[in-house]
Formats: sequence, C-alpha cells, structure tokens
Amino acid sequence: MEFIPQFGSLAFTLVAFVAALSIIVAIHEYGHYIVGRWSGIHAEVFSLGFGPVLFSRTDRRGTRWQVAALPFGGYVKFLGDADAASGKDGAAIDALDAGERRRSMHGAPLWARSLTVAAGPVFNFILSILVFALFLAFTGRAVDEPRVGGQVALPADIAQFEPGDLIVSMEGQPVSAFGDLFEIAADLTPQPTAAYTVERDGVLREIEAAFPLIPLVQSVAPQSAALAAGLREGDVIRAVDGVPVYAFRQLREAVDAAQGTPLTLTIWSRGETRDVTLTPRRTDLPTEDGRFETRWLIGVTGGLSFEPVRESVGPLAALGYGAEQTVFVVQSSLSGLWHMITGAISSCNLQGPIGIAETSGAAASQGIDNFIWFVAVLSTAVGLLNLFPIPVLDGGHLVFHAYEAVSGKPPSDKVMRVFMTIGLTLLLSLMLFALTNDIFCP
Repeated sequence: MEFIPQFGSLAFTLVAFVAALSIIVAIHEYGHYIVGRWSGIHAEVFSLGFGPVLFSRTDRRGTRWQVAALPFGGYVKFLGDADAASGKDGAAIDALDAGERRRSMHGAPLWARSLTVAAGPVFNFILSILVFALFLAFTGRAVDEPRVGGQVALPADIAQFEPGDLIVSMEGQPVSAFGDLFEIAADLTPQPTAAYTVERDGVLREIEAAFPLIPLVQSVAPQSAALAAGLREGDVIRAVDGVPVYAFRQLREAVDAAQGTPLTLTIWSRGETRDVTLTPRRTDLPTEDGRFETRWLIGVTGGLSFEPVRESVGPLAALGYGAEQTVFVVQSSLSGLWHMITGAISSCNLQGPIGIAETSGAAASQGIDNFIWFVAVLSTAVGLLNLFPIPVLDGGHLVFHAYEAVSGKPPSDKVMRVFMTIGLTLLLSLMLFALTNDIFCP
C-alpha cells in the first residue's frame, strides 16, 4: 500500500515526460520533413519513437508515418539515408537514376540539404516563440498605472484594497507607477499593514492595506525544496521559525541567513494553516550581466497582494516578447554551459533524462499552463543542443555542409564515418555524464 502513491507519482512523471518529449520531437522532425518536401527531398519514413512499430500509415506521397514502441525520440528517414542519423546508403544512391537521386537527401543541392537540416532546430525555436507569445496574448501585460484590478485570496486578517482603487501615495510618499511601491517599501520596516491614499469612486481615501509584495507564493520551481514540502501557488507564508513575516524580502533574508539549515514555515493555504519544515538548496542563478551567482533558495517567487490591471497586447508585441524569452533561454543555457566548463558553477546544473523527467512531472503537477511553459523552455534547449557542431546532430551536418560550400565537394564517405563515430561517442558520453548527475548530485 505504501508503494502505490510512489508508483502513481512515477507513472505521472513518465507520462508528463513522454508527452513533453513527444511534442518537441514531433515539431522538430516535422520541420525536417516539411522543409525537405518543399525542397524536393522525399521522406520515406516519419517516425515518432524508436523500436517496434505500433502503428503506421503510408500517405499518397509514399511517406510512411509511424508510432514506435520506445517514445524517447523520433526521426525522418529520407530517400538514400542508411539510418535515422541520415548516414549515406551508397548502394541505394548508386541504384537511383538522376531524377530519383535529386529526390534523395544526399543527391539534392547543397541549399536544399542545408535548409532541411536546419529546419528541425528552427521549428523548435518557432514553437517556443509562439508559446511564449500566446501566454502574453492571453494574460495581457500589467499597466504602469498603480490601479488595483482585483483581489487575491488572502488570510482574513490581511487588509486588502478594493478592485478599482488607484494608489496615490504610500506612507505619505507619492506613487505614480507600480515601481514606486516597491522602492518605498524597500526603505520601510515591514509591518502587517501600511498607510495608503487611494482614489476610490472619484474620492480620495486614507486606508490601511498590506505591503505590496507580501510572502505570497506566485510560483513554485520544479525540483525545489518548496515543491518537495508541498507548497503551492497561492499559499501565504506567515512566519519563519515562529517569527512573523509581512514582506517577501523577510522570507528571502531568512533563507539567506539559514545557509542551508532547515527552516520551519507557517503556511496559510486555502483557509488552513500548517507548519512545514524544509531545507534551502544551493542554486546557481544567472544574473543580468551574463554571470552566475550562488544562493540558497527554497524555490518560490513572490506575488503582489492584489491583481494589477492588465492590458491586451497586439500580435507583434506578443511575438517580440516570445522572441525575447527564447533568446533569454538560449543565452542562459550557453552561459551556464560555459560556467560549468570553466568550473565557475557546479556541473550538477546539467540534467539528464531522469532530471528532465522529474521536472516534467513537477511542471505538470502545477497545472497545464506551467507544463506548456516548460515544454516551450525545453523546446528551446533541444533546438540549441541540436545546433552544437557535433557529428550525428544537426549542427554537425551543417558543419559538413559548410565545408562542402567552401571546398566544392563533400567529405569522403570514410571521413564521414569516422566523424560520425566520434560524434556518437561524444553524445553518448555527454548523456552518460548527465545521467550520472541525475543519480549522484544532491
């Protein structure tokens, strides 16, 4: 009976991981397929998964679409390919006439091959941009005007604003934008309430309400101490080791001061209060200047004590935001890898399949929106990884195409086989190292 909850959690994690990976792989391989088709290269097989085929159907163009038993990847096999990694089948190529050879991956013009190879990672980036853009389009953007859009669920003893209130001043200091609230609060000693002047129904009123950024859990990070302790979005942290906290910065200061020792948090959650004990975890975080800082974290972000007014954004603004988020993921990933190589941060930051699966399950457990956001982040990471100049990966093939563009001829089949073996060895070594991290890193 004790094993049943663990099995259920494991099954949920695996389902979430397979779902996330299948979406990303399908988009990646479809990029190869559709651009190859547009470029005149015939796809013989489009496979989601490896191993024994569970289901297949051949379309009118002669492409076999199939779902295989091992859902941990996928591939498109083009005419003339010897394997899923697009190795050259020399005998098959020699048996083709000139017209058929043009329809093969290895007989097509260089531009067609290059575009087809690059399309996989590009489609991963497009997926990420669209998902991030849709999030902004659906949720809107908070306006600068410090007006209360709505209330959030809080304990009854925490004084709240009313929807529609326009905050004019805080503790006697003028407020013209949301940023002013946080600047003023940073210089004040946190208390249960602060004095505000608000405009309500066209009349100025003096009221008492909570600090702007209270210890309200806005999000919980996957694989964090907070998630392991059962904290959820919307929880309010009332005390740390019995000491009341009224502002999120008090929680952050307490976590920093603990330096990895256990903390007991008093949590208000959905009308009930409970105590949980958790241990902050040492985490490497990217900074705005591209560096990393090591801090002790429990894995929560704070939220406002009210909902701000939001405005809709146009398609171009949403797409711009999506592109910015995708670029941020790429920059953070590259910076993280560099800092791991140089020893500036722990190599435990590199996750393998177990770590990614656990993160998938954690994201899915927090709601479909968190899971979709995670898929977008992972799609960017997969697209970036495939662009690394390692033979077997798309980036390696693009390096070979660049060599052909410069020299006027492709590398010999013997050289290609040697490089493909080296690339496969490097890739498997990287996967083994990441898997070791999953098992042995704290």
